[in-house]
Amino acid sequence: MSAYYRLAFEQPVLDLEQQIEAAESRLAAEAPGGQPTPESERTQKELDSLRAKRDEVMKALYQNLSPWDTVRVARHPSRPQTRDYINLLSRDFVELHGDRRFGDDPAIVTGFARIGPLKVLLVGHQKGKQTSEKLACNFGCAHPEGYRKALAKMQLAAKFGVPIVTLVDTPGAYPGLGAEQRGQAEAIAVNMLEMSRLETPIVSVIIGEGGSGGALGLAVSDKVAMMANSWYSVISPEGCAAILWKEANEQTNNAAAKQLKLTARDNMDLGIIDEVIPEPVGGAHRDPKGAASALQAWIVRELQHLRMLDKATLLELRYQRFRKMGAFLESAEAAPVN
Repeated sequence: MSAYYRLAFEQPVLDLEQQIEAAESRLAAEAPGGQPTPESERTQKELDSLRAKRDEVMKALYQNLSPWDTVRVARHPSRPQTRDYINLLSRDFVELHGDRRFGDDPAIVTGFARIGPLKVLLVGHQKGKQTSEKLACNFGCAHPEGYRKALAKMQLAAKFGVPIVTLVDTPGAYPGLGAEQRGQAEAIAVNMLEMSRLETPIVSVIIGEGGSGGALGLAVSDKVAMMANSWYSVISPEGCAAILWKEANEQTNNAAAKQLKLTARDNMDLGIIDEVIPEPVGGAHRDPKGAASALQAWIVRELQHLRMLDKATLLELRYQRFRKMGAFLESAEAAPVN
């Protein structure tokens, strides 16, 4: 976890971690050379009790996160990103660059890899970790050449019957003048159209932020899941607050996050996603390997099932998945009783 980034709601956990560090220091001084002493045994019992209490408090906090706190966790600078997951859950990764029209966009990573027993094409947003990488990646906000690169590689995968895995983590597509001049909206729209009819299994996971069309440009899939502490919505809480209340602050951001129904649980209830992938206690940023293990298990399970379907059935189920979104029943108003 970043030494310079603290989540306000985690203060009880941070207080306990400070006590744990102090107890560990005392234990090292009381048991030189690792030899136990009566004092060190008492300190060890105290340390075990503090660790158990920390885990209990952390579990309770993360089970009851507010929507706005969920957004904060999804933006944690130590949260695993696409390249982290590539290193943790895949092997033999070969990166592919460029859209063959304009250039290469580092905000979207593409390449062939192996996940478990499967050969796949991996596509995902990359926000960057260091300042220079964040600037190069526009903080995960892709340009149109990024979406065109993703589509070109996905079409290549479909040509050879290779399943596609997309990892979504973006606050939204890049809104700059150059991006608009090069057809940002058209690039996203074409991705959505073409992904809907690619004749190969596609699974998508929102691993952090899933903002607006920037997320949808990689998320028209047979199965869509969300990591437990991610968000997926038509707009960010700050953007919504600025529109509705003309000001984005702590109060309006909190209210907007609640109204947007952007958490994994909300999206599951609304039928937008198919499954919530659990994260380790304390979030993926505390245990990236544990988060990657859960993500890998879900990807392998879903792709193995989808590979058993013939192409016509696969495309029909994908169509029906999105066609039913937003459907509702409207009953006729009862006639007044005289």
